Amino acid sequence: MKSLALILLLFSLQIAVSQETDTIPRKKINAMRITEAPKIDGVLDEAVWKDVPIATNFVERMPNNGAPAPDSLRTEVKILYDDLGIYFGAVMKDPEIDKIAKELTERDDLGNDDFFFILLNGYNDHQQSFEFVVTAAGVQWDSKITNDNEDSSWNAVWYSDIRINETNWTVEIFIPYSQLRFPEKDVQLWGLNMEREFRRERKRFSWNHVDNSKGAFLIYDGELHNIKNINAPLRLSFQPYVSSYVTSFDGKTEVNFNGGMDLKYGITDAFTLDMILIPDFGQTKFDERVLNLTAFEVQYDEQRAFFTEGTELFSKGDLFYSRRVGSAPTGDVDLNIHEEIVENPATVDLINAMKISGRTNGGLGIGIFNGITERTYAQVKDSISQEKRSVLVEPLTNYNVLVLDQRFGGNSSISFVNTNTTREGDFRDANASGLYADITNKKNTMRYWGRAEGSWVMTNHTQFGIEGGAGLSKISGSHRMSGEVNFRTKDYNIDDLGYTGRTNYINYYGYYGFRYLKPKGGLNNLYLNFNLNFTRRLEPDLYNEFNFNFNSSFTTKKFIYFGGGFETTPFGVNDIYEPREEDRFVKVPGYYDGWAWFETDYRKKFAMGLTYDWYVYSEGWRDEKRIDFYPRYRFSDKWKLFLTTNIILNNEDRGYVNNLDGDIIFGQRDRNTIENAIESQYIFNNVMALNLSFRHYYSDVSYEKFFTLDTDGDLILNPDYHENHNTTYNNWNIDVRFSWWFAPGSQLTLLYRNAIESYQEEAVHDFNRNFDNLFNEPQLHSLSLRISYFLDYNRAKSWFGKKKNIPNTAQASVYADKRKYRMKL
Repeated sequence: MKSLALILLLFSLQIAVSQETDTIPRKKINAMRITEAPKIDGVLDEAVWKDVPIATNFVERMPNNGAPAPDSLRTEVKILYDDLGIYFGAVMKDPEIDKIAKELTERDDLGNDDFFFILLNGYNDHQQSFEFVVTAAGVQWDSKITNDNEDSSWNAVWYSDIRINETNWTVEIFIPYSQLRFPEKDVQLWGLNMEREFRRERKRFSWNHVDNSKGAFLIYDGELHNIKNINAPLRLSFQPYVSSYVTSFDGKTEVNFNGGMDLKYGITDAFTLDMILIPDFGQTKFDERVLNLTAFEVQYDEQRAFFTEGTELFSKGDLFYSRRVGSAPTGDVDLNIHEEIVENPATVDLINAMKISGRTNGGLGIGIFNGITERTYAQVKDSISQEKRSVLVEPLTNYNVLVLDQRFGGNSSISFVNTNTTREGDFRDANASGLYADITNKKNTMRYWGRAEGSWVMTNHTQFGIEGGAGLSKISGSHRMSGEVNFRTKDYNIDDLGYTGRTNYINYYGYYGFRYLKPKGGLNNLYLNFNLNFTRRLEPDLYNEFNFNFNSSFTTKKFIYFGGGFETTPFGVNDIYEPREEDRFVKVPGYYDGWAWFETDYRKKFAMGLTYDWYVYSEGWRDEKRIDFYPRYRFSDKWKLFLTTNIILNNEDRGYVNNLDGDIIFGQRDRNTIENAIESQYIFNNVMALNLSFRHYYSDVSYEKFFTLDTDGDLILNPDYHENHNTTYNNWNIDVRFSWWFAPGSQLTLLYRNAIESYQEEAVHDFNRNFDNLFNEPQLHSLSLRISYFLDYNRAKSWFGKKKNIPNTAQASVYADKRKYRMKL
């Protein structure tokens, strides 16, 4: 704890002395007001585009940071605005127009593409921006970005088109004010940056120079002037949906029809209410399930769109793991004599959920999430009387998250986060709170951070735990370094609405890194990183681990990527988690790990990557080999194929298997894991795509001998233990999905899904027999259709003849003639 106090002292002193201002030059450009809207078709031939100020003289951002763009790649951008929104027209010269990279992708996916992007900050505070990207294939990508953290799950409804001409390519963009955030002022001053990707030479050019040697990307934007007397429209939109499912499993077929709606409402110019009414998550991507032999649960990615969109505030502090909402029931089933469980739901249904989020003109971000799940029952049957009864395994439950995030000084923030889970009746409740400070000095050369968190779990008694940490780092120049300390008490538990993982430790961490800031010799990039970790158990005190890690990454001028590293625990590890019991530990011998990786140029039609990683333990023949192979082939700009093979081979591994009346049993095991995945995409155009996803995961475990864990952490051979723990697990998934964005914000999705899961209490090494076993299991076949339609209040009211509410003819033309802002099919 003395080290923590020392870092906190340095933290306070440095904040006090680092008040010098670093001057950042900012380009300026004026927008021109118009009364007649241009047609968004990628052709800048209307009169409104003439005699408009031009933003040009772009500067190379990478790899050769700061070099002026050559005249052969000159970029010119003009900006217009009216009562509805803001327009951008960009002209990008290219001396070899037939070589422009224009791979078609699905929306929100960047492939091998030239692209143009806009960064808009309505509050001009270097802290919160919206990012709008259009590729040379006409595909849109957008995100929210805060302090260089991109939230690409955010989706806006805006309009764009491109044209590829004889000597250049052009982009035309219209962004309605309803998709932006800005203060209520007569005269606006917005932060603006624009960038162009020149893909075949992997160069990026920005309008306002971005200094890669220090600071965050957002602080280097320019200024957009002359936007006057505009008003944000009422931000109210609806997204109703209908869906139908035909599902067959184990000889039973079910047909379901669903309907519901998502709602977005702009409470103020800065804050938005998102609400989901009658949720439908049937078309979410499958989880990549694995055989888990560790002491911790597997943390799966969130796949539900409502929980992944606009979540940058809710990720603060990592207290919110949204998969808890609607996850497995938390209650147990007490069985009487002759009773058995005939139905135990794997998930809990969500009744509804809402979130409010936004950021004020003063930089205060506020996020509120609330979700309610319904009562869930297991079904129990008496095997003699055949009587059935229902057992409540999850009561009516309310989940709530509150986030306050005050940003200041360009890159700094102080945040407070609270999560709360309240369950009906005698089920457990929980609460967690965290306070976070993240400070960057005004020269953008040093960063300091600290955090403190507390958790409360309320059952028949209250369990309280704390977590804390502090650190400082040099974030500029070729030489970078950092030091930090983190701790977590053994009673810390955020699992009701977060993910806890390891507890009861204190960790000291140090880092030194060296990098190239500009290309040198035959390399575009070079990164060398050295890391030290020292960890002890807090209660009772015990050495846990000392770890040294070195890793490197290189990029050649021909865009070949390679690297490698080395890691060791020279003094071994006292593993305090694998025994699954407090105050116990198992001694794990030290290991030496070396790895290397290699990737070819992804601009080429064929590209591949390969990684080899080998852990060698100082104990017998114990080792672990990991091999990753991931080739891809682009048949055309429309069709591409991705393959992935991951192989893990464990030899003479030792791990927990059982607890018999206080005797903790470990086993020595060999384990082979092979995961194969295929993804193929055929993109018809920038709004229509066919996607195939396949994954097969196989893992077998065979035990050779067993041990009893001694109190001093040693493993003592136990020749009398003979229980079978051999295992083979398979998980098979196929998704075939057709998607059509038939109107802005509106989508039709047709999905076929096939899934099989098998678990055998034997180690099946023969692949033919393994597949025979797998396909003898019941298969899930599902065919679903989902249609959602985006309805904007301002547009919808014109459909019903309420044009008297539209202020002028320019606005009327936008909403009455939808063809003007159509996405080209």
